Amino acid sequence: MYERIRELREEKNLTQKQMAEYLHCSSQIYKKYECREARIPTAILIKLAEFHNTSTDYLLNLTDTKNPHPRT
Repeated sequence: MYERIRELREEKNLTQKQMAEYLHCSSQIYKKYECREARIPTAILIKLAEFHNTSTDYLLNLTDTKNPHPRT
């Protein structure tokens, strides 16, 4: 999960500080998320999935399908 979050951020050429601002957390906390030093709260995980237009399953390595399934 942590690697995917970093990869998605880097694909958009964003800094950890920019992601932290979007998530309304400190850049130190966001860095800890990417470095496996802190657990990612569910609410943050959902925001990350929405921001990157992917699914939480993709972030959690439960699927390799990057695009989320459409809502019905």
